[in-house]
Amino acid sequence: MNRTRLAALSLAALSCIGGAASAELPQAIQQAGALQASVNAIYPPMEYKDPASGQLTGLDVDLGEALAKRLGVKIVWSESAFEQLMPSLQTGRADLIISGLTDRVSRHEAADFVDYLKTGAQFYVLAGSPAKAESDLCGKRAGTSRSTSFPAEIAAWSKTHCESAGKPAIEVVNAESTVDARSQLRQGRIDAAVQGSETIPYAFANEPNTYRVLGAPFTTGYQGIAVKKGETALRDALADALGGLIADGSYRATLTKYNLQDNAMAEPIINGAMP
Repeated sequence: MNRTRLAALSLAALSCIGGAASAELPQAIQQAGALQASVNAIYPPMEYKDPASGQLTGLDVDLGEALAKRLGVKIVWSESAFEQLMPSLQTGRADLIISGLTDRVSRHEAADFVDYLKTGAQFYVLAGSPAKAESDLCGKRAGTSRSTSFPAEIAAWSKTHCESAGKPAIEVVNAESTVDARSQLRQGRIDAAVQGSETIPYAFANEPNTYRVLGAPFTTGYQGIAVKKGETALRDALADALGGLIADGSYRATLTKYNLQDNAMAEPIINGAMP
């Protein structure tokens, strides 16, 4: 599937988004005055429970609130298990998902995505590791969450950069979560770990001077706001509102708050997953 970039918004159009975008929402949402958003709040800094207050917080929460305000409605959050996020769209329990969800071609049959954040798989090691480059991981053990696409992506990277060069393959170790992978790394059970680049600053800040990245992210992808396939009015209203937040600087300010300015996008993209 080819990705379709949104047409650039004119300055005149941008100037009226705040007042006009709510009129573009589906009638049922306009009448309710609210967007129902589903989230899996275990993915800091995208969405998580604040340890002190227990309140839902994170980049996606801040961005969702800003989008709803620009659209002239409120946003109502409901928490869900990850595997129930996509079904929540199909059953109508949610109008949208904004929950660190990767835009994948395999998900396009059920949903459209308004992509708002760059992401990629990132190798990292302990601060004292002898590894100087990703190629030093050939023949080593790299751990990552089993529920992500990262195990397959590590294997693909290894095939291209290790095995094709006559070096031993990276041994992929499936962990229960990124937290588990970091624990195994600290215990010396693995030599490196992989997680999404958008989660690295938060993880490293919580354990200062413990880890360091190796190279740049070795995959490229996007996280997107998912809406039910066919809900084009909602999709386009969200895209217009996001374009407005990018244009007025509030989008970048939100990313900077979470040290994710390097993951910023220049414009929204609809269904930007690579084939």
